[in-house]
Amino acid sequence: VQLEESGGDSVHAGGSLRLSCAISGSFEDSHCLGWFRQAPGQQREGVAAIASDGRTTYSDSMRGRFTVSQDSAKNTLYLQMNSLKPEDTGMYYCAAGWGATGCLAGDWRYNFWGQGTQVTVSS
Repeated sequence: VQLEESGGDSVHAGGSLRLSCAISGSFEDSHCLGWFRQAPGQQREGVAAIASDGRTTYSDSMRGRFTVSQDSAKNTLYLQMNSLKPEDTGMYYCAAGWGATGCLAGDWRYNFWGQGTQVTVSS
């Protein structure tokens, strides 16, 4: 499985971005697709995820501002980010993991990762 993120950019606080993750390769029927981010000097944290049954999960600080979705026909995962804040700055990664439970339990449950796309939010 290969994943490639795009859509990162520099925006002002209050702005919006949509990240995309192109996914290729063979998938297990039961899986999670997730978005994670890592700010400089900080640990990688879960942002949002979607399970193979369509259930979505969000980190508390992103709920209501971010929306995760997928276009199965295009094999693409999306992250719509609205009302961006400076603390949302970081490298954003998409990931794929087998099994459809605990999608935001931690980055340890993911088997495949993209290279990341940078999001910078200025005040």
